[in-house]
Amino acid sequence: MFDGVLARGRVPEAVSDAAWLRAMLAAEAALARARGQEELAGAIAGAQLDPRELGERAAESGNPVVPLAEALRGVAGPEAHRGATSQDILDTALMLVARDALAVVREDLGGAADAAARLAEEHRATPMIGRTLMQQAVPTTFGLKAAGWMRALDTAGARLGEYRPAAQLGGPAGTLDGIGPDVAARYAAELGLEEPVLPWHTERSRIAELAAGLGTACGAIAKAAGDVVLLAQTEVGEVRETAPGGSSSMPHKRNPVAAVSARACARQAPGLVATLFACMEQEHERAAGAWHAEWAPLRALLVATGSAADWLRTCLGGLQVDTERMRADLPEFDEGAVVSAAALVDRALSARPGA
Repeated sequence: MFDGVLARGRVPEAVSDAAWLRAMLAAEAALARARGQEELAGAIAGAQLDPRELGERAAESGNPVVPLAEALRGVAGPEAHRGATSQDILDTALMLVARDALAVVREDLGGAADAAARLAEEHRATPMIGRTLMQQAVPTTFGLKAAGWMRALDTAGARLGEYRPAAQLGGPAGTLDGIGPDVAARYAAELGLEEPVLPWHTERSRIAELAAGLGTACGAIAKAAGDVVLLAQTEVGEVRETAPGGSSSMPHKRNPVAAVSARACARQAPGLVATLFACMEQEHERAAGAWHAEWAPLRALLVATGSAADWLRTCLGGLQVDTERMRADLPEFDEGAVVSAAALVDRALSARPGA
């Protein structure tokens, strides 16, 4: 019912149940390869399992990896899953899923930033009134406003680009007993993930870092989308979307649907980030609930961020700017302010990577 608005773009598929199952099977197969069991790895990789059934059976043990391991032993033999614990497989799968989702999020953030950059360049010297505390202030340019969006989106994308997903393999209590550091190193290499110094099963800074990066991206998106919503108000009318939405009861309405939807998705982030930060406190060598509590909000945060980025890319990519309305809303023209603002736009554009 709500996915058209709140689950837009390609991230929902990247974090779907099918994607999680593929990632868990990839982790199990990589473990077999790391132990030199190629035939076993092939049997695991080719296993045909139903994520819905695994989810239903997860209630018996508290996580979906237990029924997964049982199913794999039935398909591939008793050596499947040997040495690993449930959290090893699920955390590693989480990193694989996040890696794929982040690639999509960064692409859409970059597309939105590129659109903002084009607006900044085109309107570097387009005068408009600045607004502080929701009141008219002093003149600025629309290009400088767009350059601010661009910088925030570029910064958020770069931060997510610095994130390094790491493999998780520690065994039942994180000691690598019966596994060994060589197997752990090969396991990470097989999956193309970073090899951690220590197993991180109850040291959740990696999850917090990911949550913080996604939350920051949503903040940057919400800022740009919020400005568009305000500038598109009937009484202001300085920008409008190429494909505005209508109303079920007011035919005259031209709602900035893409900007509104981007805000709706982005506004989910703070609560989800807070939940993931609260889950950092985990008891001893296996959390009693905090680990389990991460799964749904992390997936929801990835979807919310991906959807918000996709919506904003659509919004800015087709944004129409009414320069005459901007000039009409300007009480007085200040050439010095325009020249100064345009110089800042040039500075911001020249600082972009690859400029």
